Amino acid sequence: MNEVVKFLNENPVQYLATMGRDGRAKCRPFMFAGEKDGRLWFCTNNRKDVYKDMQSNPYIEVSVSSPSYAWIRLNGRAVFENNRVVKEMCIQNPIVRSQYQTADNPIFEVFYLEEAHAVIADFSGNPPQEYSL
Repeated sequence: MNEVVKFLNENPVQYLATMGRDGRAKCRPFMFAGEKDGRLWFCTNNRKDVYKDMQSNPYIEVSVSSPSYAWIRLNGRAVFENNRVVKEMCIQNPIVRSQYQTADNPIFEVFYLEEAHAVIADFSGNPPQEYSL
């Protein structure tokens, strides 16, 4: 878990892929919010298409590469939870705060990845590192 969290924190703009409600793949920039109680958390807005896509099909994948050409692929099932503690953690990020102002904002949603699986790889020739989270 520590290696996955470190990689996501060091490469803050990831790309989150969903299956759109139109049956086509969708990918958009996203940010990892943090780890809490052994879960990887993210946040979004319940008015966005990405939220609606995850309500329709909760299986997602997050990917990002580092400046040194290492990358992570992280997938799992998005589970939305009205978790005040996590919302407070997320709102500490200035970008998140600028969008939602407070943890009580009714459009502000948080979710974690259940059944998460991560692969960190690079071009070194070494085998990828795999994690079940």
